[in-house]
Amino acid sequence: MHLSPEDMDPVVKRLRRAHGQLAGVLKMIEDGRECADVVTQLAAVSKAIDRAGFTMIATGLEQCIRTDEDTTEARERLQKMFMSLA
Repeated sequence: MHLSPEDMDPVVKRLRRAHGQLAGVLKMIEDGRECADVVTQLAAVSKAIDRAGFTMIATGLEQCIRTDEDTTEARERLQKMFMSLA
């Protein structure tokens, strides 16, 4: 399954946002910020990355439904991808 650049646009935007958040976390650590503040921001980065992955899987599911791919193989492959994010 190949996702088009248009389908990937929301994923790329989320990952760019997460990239910026991660840079902010590194700066917080370098600046000696409070542990609780750093952990809160790390959780936000983690959630953004997870959401990017879930968005990719959701898009992939839509394509599998549209392209009449072998449903058993598609289901197993997508389930494996989904579970890798758990």
